Amino acid sequence: MLSGLRVIEIEGLGPGPFCGMLLADLGAEVIVVHRPGGSDVPGMAGDTLLDRGKRSIVLDLKAEADRAVALELIATSDALIEGFRPGVMERLGLGPAEAHAVNPALVYGRMTGWGQTGPLAQVAGHDLNYIARSGALWYAGQAGDPPQTPPTLVGDIGGGAMYLAVGILAGVLNARATGKGTVVDAAIVDGSAHMMALVMAIRAQGGFVTERGASLLDGPHWSRTYACAGGGHVAVQAREPKFYRLLLAGLGLDQDAAFVAGQFDRAAWPVLTARLAGLFASQPRDHWARVFAGSDACVAPVLTPDEAAADPHIAARAIWSGPPLQPAPAPRFEGAPRTPGPIPQRGADSARIRAELAEMRAARQVS
Repeated sequence: MLSGLRVIEIEGLGPGPFCGMLLADLGAEVIVVHRPGGSDVPGMAGDTLLDRGKRSIVLDLKAEADRAVALELIATSDALIEGFRPGVMERLGLGPAEAHAVNPALVYGRMTGWGQTGPLAQVAGHDLNYIARSGALWYAGQAGDPPQTPPTLVGDIGGGAMYLAVGILAGVLNARATGKGTVVDAAIVDGSAHMMALVMAIRAQGGFVTERGASLLDGPHWSRTYACAGGGHVAVQAREPKFYRLLLAGLGLDQDAAFVAGQFDRAAWPVLTARLAGLFASQPRDHWARVFAGSDACVAPVLTPDEAAADPHIAARAIWSGPPLQPAPAPRFEGAPRTPGPIPQRGADSARIRAELAEMRAARQVS
């Protein structure tokens, strides 16, 4: 889908590389500029699957000659991805002004937690800090429990990488129509707040209140996870009455007056939650998965990624593959391949990319 789009990614952490991987999965040519010596972040050293489908060149951006190579790459590209603190790329001589001087149509994508401006722009932070301050963490958990979300998904990926990808693609469309590039300020604190729009829409109609554990999606007995015998868990979210009735039937509670009348009775939720907790804890997770298999009761087992890869539905759609275990590209496009690209070794394409730049220089001199 993105064949013909060329993106330069300056090596970073988390959401920037994920955005580059997403664009590469969709067919863009993504050249990642790796730093000499590799990453010093624990768990991120060496080649990473976030580089799948990309080409790799090693450049020391503090060295004048390599910085000149980076500018040549920028001059030939549609977009750039960088994830440093504000001002770092400017100090390297590779900020938007320098980039647009050699490529006025470039879409300059900037990925940060706090944004390019504001009192916290230069302050360190991580996924959980950004979504905590933006308000996106507030409803993540039950009343009385500390808010908790899946690592990186809400902030780094949802509020960060995805918004950067959309911003870059919007900028490219505009640049192709006008010939003028732009700077994309993708801040996780912005994106994660924007992701709250659906919750805010429900709140405006009375479905959400500020108090945690008292709203339609974070308080009822029919919208939460339950522990099962043996340590597993199931997720239940039977919001619509017709689905709720199927939930009660599967649990043998369809004749229980308290459950039948209590779906939207906030005062009854704590008692009904305790009863369901005891019921689900009486049997293993896989027992409940069998009870509700193929049902519209909106009950699902909570699976590890490895278990998910073996799940019949997930396996039928080939969502996970490996080794190493990794998700397939998404979304899908009719008639387009979904095989992720190979993970390059750092610097594997350095010689070839330099040769291509030399060929371009020679062609310009001839013309």
